[in-house]
Amino acid sequence: MRKNASRPDAENPEWTAEEIRAARPLMDVLPKETAAAVRRYRGQRGPQKTPTKELISLRVDRDVAAAYRASGRGWQTRANEALRLYAKKTGLSGQTTRTRVKRGAVASARHP
Repeated sequence: MRKNASRPDAENPEWTAEEIRAARPLMDVLPKETAAAVRRYRGQRGPQKTPTKELISLRVDRDVAAAYRASGRGWQTRANEALRLYAKKTGLSGQTTRTRVKRGAVASARHP
């Protein structure tokens, strides 16, 4: 690799004004199938091969959230693991619990 990559060389010559005017966006040049596979919109993820997680909303005390966040990157994974260990230790994973269904109605639900 060159020390000063910003300077043109024989393998990477500087573009002429004509080449710049004739240039087209990559997405216009790619085959349709490739462009569709590559194109993503802001906030969009690719499809998960095996979705294993569920997005939930969980309210916790501020100090608990702050402690996990302060532990650095991967704090959500560590919080998930702590919940998993607690559920396993207390036997919550196979229990039947009561959950809300509609406007105060209560039904039993079995958690996997």
